[in-house]
Amino acid sequence: MEEPQEHNHNHNHHEPPKFSTSPLSPACVNCGGPCSFPPPPTPSQWSETSPPPAYRPIRSPAINLPPHTNSQAIILAPVPQSQKVPVISLPHSFQSPSKKIQSPDDIRKFINSDSSKHFLGFVVALSESIRTHKISDSCHESITLKKIVSVIEGLIHWIEEIPPVQQSSRYGNISYRTWHNRLVENSENLMLQFLPDNLKSSMVEIVPYFTDSFGNSSRIDYGTGHETNFAAWLYCLARMGIIEEVDYQAIVSRVFVKYIELMRKLQSVYNLEPAGSHGVWGLDDYHFLPFIFGSSQLIDHKYMKPKSIHNEDILENFSNEYMYLSCILFIKKVKKGLFAEHSPLLDDISGVPNWKKVNSGLLKMYRAEVLEKVPIMQHFLFGSLIQWYGFLSRP
Repeated sequence: MEEPQEHNHNHNHHEPPKFSTSPLSPACVNCGGPCSFPPPPTPSQWSETSPPPAYRPIRSPAINLPPHTNSQAIILAPVPQSQKVPVISLPHSFQSPSKKIQSPDDIRKFINSDSSKHFLGFVVALSESIRTHKISDSCHESITLKKIVSVIEGLIHWIEEIPPVQQSSRYGNISYRTWHNRLVENSENLMLQFLPDNLKSSMVEIVPYFTDSFGNSSRIDYGTGHETNFAAWLYCLARMGIIEEVDYQAIVSRVFVKYIELMRKLQSVYNLEPAGSHGVWGLDDYHFLPFIFGSSQLIDHKYMKPKSIHNEDILENFSNEYMYLSCILFIKKVKKGLFAEHSPLLDDISGVPNWKKVNSGLLKMYRAEVLEKVPIMQHFLFGSLIQWYGFLSRP
C-alpha cells in the first residue's frame, strides 16, 4: 500500500511549526493549518541595496472610466425596425420648433411616442437602403438631392475662404464662428435652392434643424446631437414628400457622405471640441450614424469581416467605398497610440462574428446612447413635423 504523498505544508499539529503562527503566517487553503513556507518579507525587510522589483502593468488603467450604462438592457432590447415616413397633407401649418426635453421623464415620453418610432424607423430605413452597396454604386439621384449635395459642397468651399486664425488655445478656433454666422445668415437662401414654391413656408420649421446640424458656434463643439439634427432635417424633408423612399440610397451614399466630408474638414480645420464625448469609452468623439450605415454596407461581404479593421491595407484601399472603414481610418490618423487603448469599444466590436450583428447592435446602442440621453436630446427640436408627444395627424 502506497504511502500518501507529503504535502508542502505541515499537517502535524502536535509539533510546533517552523515559522510563527502569527496572522502574517500563510495558512493552508485546505485545512487552515500554518504552511511550512515562510511569509513574504515585509517592506521593512528589503535592503536598500536590493529593493523590491518595480512591477508595471501591461496595460495602464483607463483615465476615463466607462459610463454607467446598462449594457445588458441594450443587448436584450429589440432591434429597431424600419418605418414608412408619414407624409403631411397640404396645406400645412408649419411652426418654429422648440426644445422640450428637460428630464428622464421627458425622455420616456419621447421614446414611447410615434415621433420617436417614426424618426428611428427612418434611420433604420436609411441603413437598410445602403445594405451591401458601395458608396460609388449607381442609384437613383433626383434633382433635389443633387441640389442638396451642391449646398453642402458650398459649405465646404466656405472653409477655404475662412482660414483658422492663429491662437494659443488648441481647441475651438474662433474662425469657426465666422463660418457658422455665414451659415445662419444664408440658411434661407440655401433652402430656396431646392424647396418647391408650395413648401417655402416650411423654412420657419426646417431652418433651425439645418443650422444646428454643424456644431455649436458659442461652444465651438460638435457631437452626436448635431449629427442627429441633420438626420432630423432629412426626416422633415421626407415628411414633406421632398425626398422619397426611392431616394434613400442616394441620401446615404451622396448626401450623408458629403455631410461627413464637411464635418471632418470642420473638425480638422477649426479643431471643434467633441460635444458630450464619453472619452475612450465612447464609440467615436463626434459621430455615430456612419458606423450604422457603414456596417450595413458590409453585411454578407465575402472577404471583409469586423476584424478586418485591423488590416491596414484593407483600410487604405477600401475606405473610400465603405463608411465604417473610413471612420476607422480617420480615427487612426487623428489619434495616437494603440487602437485598443484609445478606442476600446470599437476594438471590442471588431470581435463580433458578422456585420449583421454589428449593425443591429449599433442601432440598439444609438437608441440607448443618443436618443435616450437627456444631455443630448435636451437640444432636440420639436414642431409640427416632429411633434412633441408624437401624436401624428393622419396625412
